[in-house]
Amino acid sequence: MLLCCKLYISESRNREALEPIERAAKLDPETVIINKFPDRDYNRVNYTLVSYVIHDSTGCPIYSPLHQTVVAMVAAAYDAINLEQHSGTHPRLGVVDDILIHPLARASLDEASWLAKKVAADIGNRFQVPVYLYAAAHPMGKALDTIRRELGYYRPNFRGIQWAGWAQPEQVPVKPDEGPEVVSRARGIVMIGAHKWVAMYNIPIMSTDLSVARRIAQRVSARGGGLPTVQTLGLFHGEDSTEIACILLEPNQIGADRVQNHVETLASQESLDVEKGYFTDLSPEMIIERYMKLISSSS
Repeated sequence: MLLCCKLYISESRNREALEPIERAAKLDPETVIINKFPDRDYNRVNYTLVSYVIHDSTGCPIYSPLHQTVVAMVAAAYDAINLEQHSGTHPRLGVVDDILIHPLARASLDEASWLAKKVAADIGNRFQVPVYLYAAAHPMGKALDTIRRELGYYRPNFRGIQWAGWAQPEQVPVKPDEGPEVVSRARGIVMIGAHKWVAMYNIPIMSTDLSVARRIAQRVSARGGGLPTVQTLGLFHGEDSTEIACILLEPNQIGADRVQNHVETLASQESLDVEKGYFTDLSPEMIIERYMKLISSSS
């Protein structure tokens, strides 16, 4: 039974800041870094980590090496990164912006939720950071995008296209599940959830007109009457393009090809060219395969 953690950190340009985070990830050889996806324009990096979970005699999860590895990486991130000095064209509310736990192989959402809540309690108590649980980790299954809207996640605060520093009230408007109700401007807020596999798929639009990208993104998304189980953002990406950043909540039902085709159709109506999209992570099957190879080679 395996658990996968996607850890999103608000930094990708400062190599010196990332080095201690990656050293922390390697302290326990039983946790494996499967993938790293940095995006310089967004100034954001995603680490994908995998390890096993152990149960007691009643079948309840009691231990995973991922627990302490993730907490150690979070500690290193808070030591190395100051949110007030961060800027990028992807929304974020924290140095550690999002921690998402997926079940892999024979593991279930129960194990993923258990780990998410363990990590959340440690981060809230140890680092005094407001923590919001979402999806299967939340008592009512509250969706990530719902919480983000409540907290002002989607509103850029610099030039209409960037998120810079901390611009939210220091008193959070919604009570967190763990940690204080007052925000450290240097650390911000963290979201922690458990969910069956979610795919991140980004589609470049050959235009710098952000209003058009946002319009296309809205029409693609389920919220805007587009494709079910698809969430989107229109974001500025690089000097000469924008991007439709997509979250595919049910990738086996509404997959990347269908989203790509829909975006291309809408973009053609705006007389815009679209590049082939890209995933920001490996598939679950590839992650398991890579994990097994890395574990066997190190034993």
